[in-house]
Amino acid sequence: MPLSGRTRERGVEAGGERTQAAATGAFWTLDRATLFAQLGCDGSGLSAAEAARRRAEHGPNADAAGRTDGLAAAVLRRLLEPLSLILLAAGLVSAATGDGVGGLIIVAILAISVGLDTVQERGAVRAAELLRQSVALRAEVRRDGVLVSLPVEELVPGDVVRVRAGDIVPADCLVLEAAAFTAGEAMLTGEPYPVEKRPGRVAALSPGEASNALFRGAVAQTGEATGLVVGTGRDTVFGAAAAALAQTQPPSPFQRDLRELGLVIARLTLALVVVVLAAHVMFGRPVLESLMFSVALAVGLTPELLPMITTVTLARGAIRMAKRKVIVKRLAAIHDLGAMTVLCTDKTGTLTAAQITLAQSLDPAGNADPRAARLGAVAAELGGDRGSLDTALAAAGQGAAQGWRLEARQAFDFTRRRGSVLASGPEGRLLIVKGAPEAVLATCTLRREGGACLPLDAAAGRRIADHIAALAGEGLRTVAVASRIMPEARAAIGVEDEKGLVFEGLCAFADPPKPDAADAIARLAQAGVRLKILSGDDPLVVRRLAGLVGLPAPDVLTGAEIAALGDEALAIRVRAADAFGRLAPDQKSRIVRALQADGAVVGFLGDGINDAPALRAADIGLSVDGATGVAQAAADMILLAPDLAVVADGVEEGRRTFANILKYVRMGASSNVGNMLSMAVASLVLPFLPMLPTQILLNNLLYDLSELGIPFDGVRAEAVRRPQVWDMGALLRFAGVMGPLSSLFDLITFAALIFLFAASPEEFRTAWFLESIATQILVIFIIRTRERPWRDPPRAALVASSLGALALALALPFTPAGAWLGFVTPTTPTLIGIVAIVVAYLVAAEWAKGLAVRGRSIPAAGRGGGGPRRWRRR
Repeated sequence: MPLSGRTRERGVEAGGERTQAAATGAFWTLDRATLFAQLGCDGSGLSAAEAARRRAEHGPNADAAGRTDGLAAAVLRRLLEPLSLILLAAGLVSAATGDGVGGLIIVAILAISVGLDTVQERGAVRAAELLRQSVALRAEVRRDGVLVSLPVEELVPGDVVRVRAGDIVPADCLVLEAAAFTAGEAMLTGEPYPVEKRPGRVAALSPGEASNALFRGAVAQTGEATGLVVGTGRDTVFGAAAAALAQTQPPSPFQRDLRELGLVIARLTLALVVVVLAAHVMFGRPVLESLMFSVALAVGLTPELLPMITTVTLARGAIRMAKRKVIVKRLAAIHDLGAMTVLCTDKTGTLTAAQITLAQSLDPAGNADPRAARLGAVAAELGGDRGSLDTALAAAGQGAAQGWRLEARQAFDFTRRRGSVLASGPEGRLLIVKGAPEAVLATCTLRREGGACLPLDAAAGRRIADHIAALAGEGLRTVAVASRIMPEARAAIGVEDEKGLVFEGLCAFADPPKPDAADAIARLAQAGVRLKILSGDDPLVVRRLAGLVGLPAPDVLTGAEIAALGDEALAIRVRAADAFGRLAPDQKSRIVRALQADGAVVGFLGDGINDAPALRAADIGLSVDGATGVAQAAADMILLAPDLAVVADGVEEGRRTFANILKYVRMGASSNVGNMLSMAVASLVLPFLPMLPTQILLNNLLYDLSELGIPFDGVRAEAVRRPQVWDMGALLRFAGVMGPLSSLFDLITFAALIFLFAASPEEFRTAWFLESIATQILVIFIIRTRERPWRDPPRAALVASSLGALALALALPFTPAGAWLGFVTPTTPTLIGIVAIVVAYLVAAEWAKGLAVRGRSIPAAGRGGGGPRRWRRR
């Protein structure tokens, strides 16, 4: 927070009272004398010597560089993943058993996968540099009693700085003096309107309500201010948000699940090696031959192509998402987007266009009347005002000034909180005054209603005040307009002319939701993704927006309320709350972590500096084109079209990608496990090895090649309707059904070869190789879909890769290479028997898959609205 721990401690030693404000860093709630005491200064500026001493104590006014791995470290981190270590060992074992080509292919596949993943993520390592480009380079600082221009890194707590229109605020400051000063803080607090800054103590703890504070990274829009530097570097609101980029990001859901899968495979592999080797030694088999066979079985269990299938599938998903206007910075984020159950979004720039528009023009009685807006537009156009509200007035009343001529103007004054123009036109010479309602009403004695001018008495004043309060309750900002006919003799106007005015009415402004926001939210809800609005803006504005986009939010949880809650209590409150207002950046990330603790897979969509911590903490961070560099650096994906419809498209694409990855994993569960179990059993009861180690590796390699078309396969609509994540229990259940089924038919094959065909060892190995590869490859057409295979045909790429690999495998025993691999030409009766067994297996697999996939590998998901609902990650 802006008031650093070091500064607070020094203040306490100096006798300053430790208040709640100091403890929380809400320096704007303290009076000047307290801050002067805590900072050890008097508000007149520091000497160069004292500034140098403080810089040595506090460090430069900059952000710590983000922690990034070098290229070698990034590659090593990926190689140390359990699945990568298994595949690396498999490649080395393959080479040691004489299959140098197979080992080289496995290692090459791993290298390509790691390389693609590393290159994809290296684009985000310059996050800290983007931060430095987002802040001012130099600042005007009072040193030794003189204003000098210094690099912003030189600022220290206790300095006095001057900020003028167009400057970027260089540090967190308390306003000492201000002249018509406003700052744009949308990227810091979510407030879309320029914020007026002036001296004076503020009681509210929220930065969004700190009208007496300047925050690092905000943009000065009008006027000039002098500020006392209270926080620098990481001890600022900006720095706290930026610090999130320097933290090591935890593994994503996809990365965690891949690691868990790798550990499961590692345990099964180790158990298989130990059990088979021990059994062979007990049966008196040669130790070296038994070891090589056991290791070959273990290699057969490893899904060598999983990294390649995963990378290719995710990369293809990234290309498809690019066509849907989404840039993917981290490949695994595609899966995470599909697994998302809760989407937290900022308000400004995402749900709204961050463009202030005129919502209503009302007469003093509260009835719709265009006169107030028309006169306000005349004043805005002729007066040359360029504030966001004036721009909205001018845009709404295009051509309103036609026929009017400016004769004099009184610029908007932040002390009077109003401005005026003298214009001549269709209604004669008219003084038009606009500004804050309370400031304009104070100058009025009459009100215009129904074309007549009536006295503005106390009762009418109370009714107008009620209208203003009602509009504020709807989240609308209001500007009052008044007028007065001026005599021809007056060529100039002054403040003394702003009296005896006729109150014309109110202009109400809003930051409206995007046209497609409500439809996109409904679409996400249908997809099982619950939306929550996390904003730094006023809770009233947030509640109104939620209602406009169809999100029930009777209660908006505020930052002050969240600050009073512990983590466990917050995890309970966030289940039911769908809208949050006046949030500090760290509170957004707290809400994200609370949702994660409740089992949700959380996405966060934001575009401001204040969104960086939440973007970093979320399972999937989404930013938009045109967002701050900080937000884009913290995000995993960048939306080229900043609206929720693009997110909904991305969710569908992420689920399609995951569905295809899951097909490969299921294939490994149904085929590899079954075949390796069959081989282990056969090796114990047969007087010879059922398949040579090189044949096992060849079988596995051809099978993997057959699956290269999986990334290009289609996905049925029901697979993208709900969030999808890895479910190890479901995968083990699938293997528990399909693996033994495969082994059963292998044992039938063994019996037929031994007792019906009296096959020699070479004939046995050849026939089983053919049966094994045929069942493994052809079963993909059955288990790739929950439907009947003929109702959901595969895409051409998968058909080509599968049938191509199968044709190569079936042809091998009939080629000269077959003898070199230990195969012989099978007899016709043997071939007929194999065909019959394969057909029977496919029929049985079609029946059994209903049992295998009966438990959905999809978690419960939050509903689109309503009451609390728990999520589970697996």
